[in-house]
Amino acid sequence: MTTASGGSPGVSLHGVLERVTYANEETGYTIARVAVERGGDELVTAVGPLLGAQVGESLRLTGRWGSHPRYGRQFEVWSYATVLPATVQGIQRYLGSGLIKGIGPRMAERIVGHFGLDTLEVIETAPQRLVEVPGLGPKRTKMIAAAWEEQKVIKEVMVFLQGVGVSTSIAVRIFKQYGDASITVVRSEPYRLADDVWGIGFKTADTIAQAVGIPHDSPERVKAGLRYTLSQAADGGHCYLPAPNLVGDAVKILGVPAELVASCLERLVAEEGVVREEVPAADGTVPAVYLVPFHRAELSLAGALLRLLDGGHDRLGMFRSVDWDAALSWLRERTGTDLAAEQAQAVRLALTSKVAVLTGGPGCGKSFTVRSIVTLARAKKAKVVLAAPTGRAAKRLAELTGHEATTVHRLLQLRPGGDATFDKDNPLDADLLVVDEASMLDLLLANKLVKAVAPGAHVLFVGDVDQLPSVGAGEVLRDLLAAEVLPRVRLTQIFRQAQKSGVVVNAHRINSGLHPVLDGMADFFLFPCEEPEEIAELTVDVVARRIPRRFGLDPRRDVQVLAPMHRGAAGAGNLNTVLQEALTPSREGMPERRYGGRVFRIGDKVTQLRNNYDKGTAGVFNGTVGVVVDLRPEDGRLTVRTDEDEAVDYAFDELDELAHAYAVSIHRSQGSEYPAVVVPLATSAWMMLQRNLLYTAVTRAKKLVVLVGSRRALGQAVRTRGAGRRHTGLTHRLHRD
Repeated sequence: MTTASGGSPGVSLHGVLERVTYANEETGYTIARVAVERGGDELVTAVGPLLGAQVGESLRLTGRWGSHPRYGRQFEVWSYATVLPATVQGIQRYLGSGLIKGIGPRMAERIVGHFGLDTLEVIETAPQRLVEVPGLGPKRTKMIAAAWEEQKVIKEVMVFLQGVGVSTSIAVRIFKQYGDASITVVRSEPYRLADDVWGIGFKTADTIAQAVGIPHDSPERVKAGLRYTLSQAADGGHCYLPAPNLVGDAVKILGVPAELVASCLERLVAEEGVVREEVPAADGTVPAVYLVPFHRAELSLAGALLRLLDGGHDRLGMFRSVDWDAALSWLRERTGTDLAAEQAQAVRLALTSKVAVLTGGPGCGKSFTVRSIVTLARAKKAKVVLAAPTGRAAKRLAELTGHEATTVHRLLQLRPGGDATFDKDNPLDADLLVVDEASMLDLLLANKLVKAVAPGAHVLFVGDVDQLPSVGAGEVLRDLLAAEVLPRVRLTQIFRQAQKSGVVVNAHRINSGLHPVLDGMADFFLFPCEEPEEIAELTVDVVARRIPRRFGLDPRRDVQVLAPMHRGAAGAGNLNTVLQEALTPSREGMPERRYGGRVFRIGDKVTQLRNNYDKGTAGVFNGTVGVVVDLRPEDGRLTVRTDEDEAVDYAFDELDELAHAYAVSIHRSQGSEYPAVVVPLATSAWMMLQRNLLYTAVTRAKKLVVLVGSRRALGQAVRTRGAGRRHTGLTHRLHRD
């Protein structure tokens, strides 16, 4: 008999998981309804670590009975194991739950109706007999038999992994990576999991390693911890960490002496697992420690840009002898608009310098400047290629210029594994490459892109340097602007038409550290309230009812909630739950699928959480947004139509790659533009309330900004300049010897 940590004996409860009413992905805490076997149709509430259990599964729960003052009697779960069901109803529920590909609820009813209690034995030992069931042919029979075998092996792996503290959902990922070798890898090389399996970080791998007997002070553990610390820094935007910072951070994570960490760092450098190099800093140099890919990318990107600048050939050489007065006059006749002096300088720079940077805030004419550059280049028969980091940004760039634009990923034709079809040896056929929303470019993607620019071609980086830097490591646009060797123009003049926009005026005020104007604006509002729960409730009302009623905008397609943080009542996580219930509620007869703490329904707005080069025609990438358009329990799949109008299928065990996108973090909104933006501002997000964060959120709106929340939180965001610079070495590498 199992006992609790306090010594009291536990009891066992057998039943079928009927539905999950709440699940917290971060803690694993779950509230579920279970049909107990001894009680016929009796449903009991089970609470505890049930994350990973699927609706329809038969479970053996270990725990104790308790009573909640509001919800009454409930079973407090300490642990659980999945078991095969033993009743006809249980077997039917199990097979119809979507766990076995090829069997949906109706087919499960037919199969169980034919074989009764022998159903599972037939599938296990004589699956060819399934053709006896009306509507089941040889093809689907084979699919069911294969899916059953896979489930069986997964269950064996899960039994082992649950014994070392791994959840069901993580166990599935491990099995998908290593197959039959899963148990061997976990036992002998647990730290491989952090590198090989998406969603498993060092901490999970470390927990497993401890369970299988890896010593706390093992050099392999410490080296894995150092790589993890650098990886965490990269997730925070840094390309390297100074060695003292790295050692200090790793000591906190690992709980081992600094001397051991320092000696293991020396071993890692010697093994070429990391690179250490002196990098210039404000007061001399710092010993910078890089993960190898980021060091290579910095060297490669800087080298490629310098080679472009210094190369003798110029594919736009015709513009060196152009009569610019005549060219700009022709342009004015063509567009009906005069270029401001700054814009004319930018046009000339882009067409005569092989690398150039253009920056400026909203309303300063970046888009018209780019359109003018493209118009002049095409008039001279130049091959122009336009790209942006996201599908939405590429679509907007195409609309603004009247010229086809694509995402950087699609332009480079990234292949499985992340290698690009176009690179130094197979460059893009372009005379001029314009990259919009360049503040979003991280170091690794910028390196891939610039490597693919042909010798003699021109590349123009366009973006707002005052926005948040990229989600990935690096601060590419800021580093390019700081490099004296690269020509640049900063547009500062706000045009008269833009001065009438509250969105534009207030964006510039916020960027200057001034409080936004809230009175008399037709497109910029603050709905004041204080408590996070109240902010969440009002945000839903604004999105689902007030904006559609007053402005006629579609709450799912046209309105985007941008939250400073993920956690808390006013964070993106909870807002997605309440907005989904308001905009895409559960409906009788409509299929849905739960994965962890999320429920997916047809009509849901979703976003991709990682780069997956194996999906779609050219990969699906972190930040891609789409709508669930189909959900097929019998096939174990759902389909998302992305912003790039591509239908992408996801197997149910791949749903950890998707999250709801009714509300997203401001970081994830970069490069996107929405008719209306709603920003919840709570003092509970105090550490995240920074000027560039709010500025980025406001500049995502085309027509309307609504702030919901605390005036104090708004003041904090406007006053706070933001986080310090990232640790990058690109600017210092951009110098000629």
